[in-house]
Amino acid sequence: MIVFFVHKATFYATIGAMNRKAHNSKKPTKKPALHGARPSAPRSGRGSRAQAPAPARETRERDSRGQGSPASKRTPAAAGTVHEHAPSARTAAAGTGASCPVEAQCGACEHVSMPYGDQLALKQRSMEDLFADWAPQGAVRPILGMDDPFHYRNKVTSPFAPGRRIDPAESRGRSCRAYGRDGRTAGKGKAARAAAPRHEILTGMYAAHSHRLVPTDACLLENQQAKAVIAAVRDLMPRFGLLPYREDAHAGFVRHAVVRVGHESGEVLVTLVTNGKEFPGSRAFCRELVRRCPFVTTVVQNVNLRQTNVILGEEERTLYGPGFILDTLCGLSFRISSHSFYQVNAVQTEVLYRQAMELAGLAGTQTVVDAYCGTGTIGLVAAKSGAARVIGVDNVASAVRDARQNARHNGVANAEFVAADAGDFMCALAAQKSGCTPAADARDVPASALTPAADAESATALAPAVDIAGTPVPAPDVPTPAGDLVLFMDPPRAGASEAFLDAACALAPERIVYISCNPETQVRDVARLARAGYEVRAVQPVDMFPHTSHIESIALIVRGKSKEASS
Repeated sequence: MIVFFVHKATFYATIGAMNRKAHNSKKPTKKPALHGARPSAPRSGRGSRAQAPAPARETRERDSRGQGSPASKRTPAAAGTVHEHAPSARTAAAGTGASCPVEAQCGACEHVSMPYGDQLALKQRSMEDLFADWAPQGAVRPILGMDDPFHYRNKVTSPFAPGRRIDPAESRGRSCRAYGRDGRTAGKGKAARAAAPRHEILTGMYAAHSHRLVPTDACLLENQQAKAVIAAVRDLMPRFGLLPYREDAHAGFVRHAVVRVGHESGEVLVTLVTNGKEFPGSRAFCRELVRRCPFVTTVVQNVNLRQTNVILGEEERTLYGPGFILDTLCGLSFRISSHSFYQVNAVQTEVLYRQAMELAGLAGTQTVVDAYCGTGTIGLVAAKSGAARVIGVDNVASAVRDARQNARHNGVANAEFVAADAGDFMCALAAQKSGCTPAADARDVPASALTPAADAESATALAPAVDIAGTPVPAPDVPTPAGDLVLFMDPPRAGASEAFLDAACALAPERIVYISCNPETQVRDVARLARAGYEVRAVQPVDMFPHTSHIESIALIVRGKSKEASS
């Protein structure tokens, strides 16, 4: 006779596991959803809407290559998971469409299932039709596409929201600290057991016109390292007792994660947007995040206490690393923080800027006015590409501060930046040159009033720009452009104002290089310039956002003979 001695706890645990297995085997199996069918909304019904008026993807952002992050090539072991269905460049070149498992639910990539060559042909015809009445035959050049149009988005933003309710048996044994209404840790023991996760945490993108989050772990457009960071944050939240944000109740702690990957540098900035200032255990959280994603170079907490769809708040603190990353674009180094505007497709951005410089025909004698300059990327590239002098203007003071810092960082001495409304600034320049009558609200704008300017969002006075040490940096007065004048304009999607265009005509630059993320408003503005005597010489489309309907466009507009005679 053989006698087995079994520990009592082990015996009962084994019996319990057998019972649970038998019980689960009786549950009906869920039929898989048909490809393209819309899944039902999360049972909790408590999603959080993403940034309000923005499309599914940030259409104001633009960039270049799209082979994923170069950092993924430098540190392949640290890169995000490569999904089997992600097509290779050879697949795209062969003319086959990509297969996205959530194409119908997400809706952000309207053309992802269309062969890439067909996408480019469709966009080319669209541009030729748009400019048919305003550009001569053959002026619209062939669209510039990407060699590998996948995983090109080097900025990834994901909300966090509660999903389906978790069965208590599932959460049993999970390591979790207790948390309060705002998701902060509150203790251990009974409180921690009561605070065990009750809902799964959802990440991804919101379906169009809904509060329903669509998981996009296998997104074909977003950088794979950035997606790995989003997944790591999600997986760490229960362990540190951090609740996802619930928009309806304005409760929960983690609202969004924004991950930016330097295309050339490989540096990674993680911005955690929280619904509270206190972040207990933040050092341990960052330590574990970096252990899981060793390519992360800095982590920033952004506090947004407002009940709003705007993603970022104003208050920030650095949790790990320097609080910013550096990246290289067109041979220049740029400092990128959580609030910095920086193109999401770095490969195509270089294509875009080099085409713009070629069309501008800079030869060392021209003064360039860079309107809507942002952080100075276009103006600084122009300063290094043959411009004698660059004058950048933007109405966002923080962007102008970044532009001045970027100029100093790159040793660019022939560029200056002004914080002012672009239309008012152009009117002041035109009035100084030819005595034109600017718009009523800009008629008496003195040079000293151009900095600081009124911020477009807050309509309050802006503080003067300061350098890294906090020392005020004097802004230039209204300059007097010398030599031939070239105007670079890169307005938002709404296009330029009539006052701006009228001032541009009065200023009479030799060439206007109009960069646009919305060709429809670009054509509208081109028509107004054409009625004032300007002519379209060339239009260069650039496919900044493959698999979507968006197109980036550069139009070269020159003074006509009648305009030259009158000026």
